[in-house]
Amino acid sequence: MRSLFYLVCSAFVIGLAYWAYKENYKTQASLKEVKELQQQIAHEKETIAVLNAEWAYLNRPDRLRELVDLNFEDLQLIPLLPSHFGDSEMVAYPTTVFDSIVEPVTVIGGAQQ
Repeated sequence: MRSLFYLVCSAFVIGLAYWAYKENYKTQASLKEVKELQQQIAHEKETIAVLNAEWAYLNRPDRLRELVDLNFEDLQLIPLLPSHFGDSEMVAYPTTVFDSIVEPVTVIGGAQQ
């Protein structure tokens, strides 16, 4: 009886050791995947920063003004001036006229008396 108990306990310990071994490798694989994802995120953030810098460089006002001057004959673009914009008071909003209610309104399905 005692040897059967030792055998069961030994099998249980071996099973736990196998389970712990598998979990250790799963954890290491997960940590490696997280590290790779963090590296990808850092790379993408760096790429976004470079693209933002390029966008700012390409949208410099002096560069755009030169492009407008070079392509004036094809595009017919003119520079924007403050006089091209208007005030909100200059917008003509339509006036709405509401008809007065002269006849009473009947309600269908109202409260019964």
